Amino acid sequence: MLLRTFRFFSIFPLPVLHGIGAAMGWLVYGLSPSYRRRMRDNMGRAGYAGHLRQAVAEAGKAVAELPFVWLASEERIARRVFLKNYGLVEEHLRAGRGIVFLTPHLGCFEITAQRVSHDTPIMVMYRPPKQAAMKPLVEVARARGQMLLAPANLSGVRMLAKFLKSGKPVGILPDQVPQEGEGVWAEFFGRPAYTMTLPAKMARLGGDAPVVLTYAERLPRGRGFLIHFVPFPGTLEGDNAQQARAINAAMEQLIAGCPAQYYWSYNRYKVPPGVAAPNTAEAA
Repeated sequence: MLLRTFRFFSIFPLPVLHGIGAAMGWLVYGLSPSYRRRMRDNMGRAGYAGHLRQAVAEAGKAVAELPFVWLASEERIARRVFLKNYGLVEEHLRAGRGIVFLTPHLGCFEITAQRVSHDTPIMVMYRPPKQAAMKPLVEVARARGQMLLAPANLSGVRMLAKFLKSGKPVGILPDQVPQEGEGVWAEFFGRPAYTMTLPAKMARLGGDAPVVLTYAERLPRGRGFLIHFVPFPGTLEGDNAQQARAINAAMEQLIAGCPAQYYWSYNRYKVPPGVAAPNTAEAA
């Protein structure tokens, strides 16, 4: 039933879906006090409170565009995708050293690996949705083209490492809160956030594989998505905490490019079960 519903909405033009999504964003914002409070708090702490109105609409667009991104034909999607600095990716692919793609919850993050998979196999870490009904749909949608899925557990980490060592790219969401033992506390917009250590480990396991930051900026009036490819600023040196802070700083720089399109309602500062908070007054 859910898959049929998504297929139906995938027929709609992207501008229509984004119009519906903007209205949905305001509806959820008005009906959910906890959602409203978290979005305001996160944006305020990061210094982007002035982008709140646009961010509410963009959050709704991020949901409404999923039928198009997941189930529309490759030809329709290709007409709506534009690339910036893709030569960086092509250069690394020719070198055959593998690539560690880091994609934060910014813009249409679902479409970045999908686009790269048109040119090369790519393996992305996948955490099944909490709603069981969503699992078949998400797995079908994310396994398009040459995209392969690795579960978000130790077995999946081994799969990623093996794939990367073979000279192929992998994709990770670096701002997703990891589980106990998989992260360290590192500052993110001035507040401690439990941050995964996996990206830096992957780069080392891949023989210092290049790290590329990427995000798909949602263009106005449903024109499509501009996918940015950015070399990682600096190096991933030091201990786990220093590496995690370097990654968070890189994410902050990306978000500054289109702050209204970040996933501000995400509980980025939560304390995972079994993890000691760095400071009970600061952690949420």
